[in-house]
Amino acid sequence: MADHNAMKQLFDLSGRVAIITGGGGLLGYQHAAAIAGLGAVPILLDVSEEGLARSRNRLLEETGVTAQTFVADITRLESLQSVCDQVITAHGRIDILINNAARNPKVEDADGKNFSRLEDFPWEQWQQDLDVGLGGAFNCAKVFGKQMALQKKGVIINIASDLGVIAPDQRLYRIDGREPDQQPVKPVTYSVVKHGLIGLTKYLATYWCEQGVRCNALSPGGVYAGQDDVFVSKLTSLIPLGRMAQADEYRGAIAFLCADASLYMNGCNLVMDGGRSVW
Repeated sequence: MADHNAMKQLFDLSGRVAIITGGGGLLGYQHAAAIAGLGAVPILLDVSEEGLARSRNRLLEETGVTAQTFVADITRLESLQSVCDQVITAHGRIDILINNAARNPKVEDADGKNFSRLEDFPWEQWQQDLDVGLGGAFNCAKVFGKQMALQKKGVIINIASDLGVIAPDQRLYRIDGREPDQQPVKPVTYSVVKHGLIGLTKYLATYWCEQGVRCNALSPGGVYAGQDDVFVSKLTSLIPLGRMAQADEYRGAIAFLCADASLYMNGCNLVMDGGRSVW
């Protein structure tokens, strides 16, 4: 019984306050559900009030936990500092930061026009994608990580991707009948942001380690989200497990990275992609 209780304590997040960016999105909700189930206090940030409401309502319905939500722009330090001040006033501490927010640039726009190729990719979109996906993670680490360092304890998790480890396989997006220079591709910013998050993870892991703040990354693979059958078939053929992930299959990894079960893990990138990056 003593051993059983000790194991439970390794994953006990009771009372720990967790900031989750992109909390109104597909995986943002899953991260919140994972830590809420272990007793943590989820605090969701997003630019979408509608997305936040959807996650908050679903979390209450499925777990019985009421999440605090903030409409916040992670590209603006003043917006994040306001959130930090309110969280500290309400809870007295911040224990976990999950940098999950990102733009997911589309291969083509709604009219089927291809802008994703490197030669045609707009500078403005490059800047916006990097500002949110990488700059936003930097800003959150700057504000919330500083608070953790003052507390002498905390955990930062950066949500990267298997495409932060490998290059996109552009054959997945190929459309029969189009000229080579008109074929859609996975935009360059996705790879740059996800590779950058892994670099930021290593930097942060050594920056505040003496203050008890550790940082790791999670690199998910493709997640089922209503993609067309042709794309799914192409992608699953590249995955040794023969399928994409269900959205809730990353909960265990998030729980492990947030909890004391991973207390000696720092600066690592946990790749969870069904084996795609090793084939």
